[in-house]
Amino acid sequence: MTPAASSDIAPDETDVQHADPSIPLARHRLHLIAETAVRLPAYAGSSWRGALGHALKRTVCVTGGRHCPDCLLYRSCVYPYVFETPPPERAEKLRKYPAAPHPFVIEPWADCRDVGPGETFGVDLVLIGRGQSQLAYFIEALRRAGQTGIGKGAARGEGRYALAYVEQETAAGWQTIYTAGGRLESQAAQTPAIPPLPAGPVRVELSTPLRLKVAEDLVTPERLRFRDFFSALLRRLSLLSYFHTDTQLDTDFRALVQAAEAIALSDADLRWHDWTRYSARQDALLQMGGLIGAFTLPGAALAPFWPCLWLGQWTHVGKGAVMGLGRYRLVF
Repeated sequence: MTPAASSDIAPDETDVQHADPSIPLARHRLHLIAETAVRLPAYAGSSWRGALGHALKRTVCVTGGRHCPDCLLYRSCVYPYVFETPPPERAEKLRKYPAAPHPFVIEPWADCRDVGPGETFGVDLVLIGRGQSQLAYFIEALRRAGQTGIGKGAARGEGRYALAYVEQETAAGWQTIYTAGGRLESQAAQTPAIPPLPAGPVRVELSTPLRLKVAEDLVTPERLRFRDFFSALLRRLSLLSYFHTDTQLDTDFRALVQAAEAIALSDADLRWHDWTRYSARQDALLQMGGLIGAFTLPGAALAPFWPCLWLGQWTHVGKGAVMGLGRYRLVF
């Protein structure tokens, strides 16, 4: 990691401890071939998450139990670790909560909604920390999901697909690590290299809805502050490192969040994007709308926050991150 030069840091920020998260992760790209028409909703993250979850449980469950916490294998089975992620019994964090953040993020391809038979499409998958060790299960579950179908019409036999091959993002670009019927040759997860802090402005582009709550109220376009954005990101990175890596994020959280108060957004072009998803578990429609658009940050003032901001491009931030919401990229 290359830290910013001291001249790039405002005087009131030099005493703020930097947050330097070390979270190994890996992004994979699954290339699929439609066997029947595949019709996905406008945002398919929920559909992919549901298909993956059902297929993974069918693939690994050996007891047939419906309620995972009652199972003898609850804390050793792949499915609960990935989809329910129970905190360890002696965990110091989230002791009052039933689940920790999941070790994966689904990133649907934006241009794949209506796919005809024989056409190719796909989905990206980010595995975080120890989640990378379960890559083979993810691939097999998504392959089996294609036999059942995904999206609109799956109940009528539509939405079926076959897995063609899988790529992994590396420093040298995308490399094929698996071809259907072949051998999986994946690379270890690594913490992304963090570039030097830019001296000029940094544009944050929100490509999927960012859903944040402050004091139980949804953050609307006119209410978004950097403090809220960074606080949510810092909490997510802290929990991911605590539950899924061997290195906890050791930093002064209070001081960082307070320092974030001084960072102002400029040139904000934000709008609210409504999105509703159906939850089979709750048998209800859930509102998952959030912010879309972009805003600008002063690059020279971002030194204490820069490593987290860069890493967040892979982990996403806010509600529904596991389904691909809260995805952003930094442009400078």
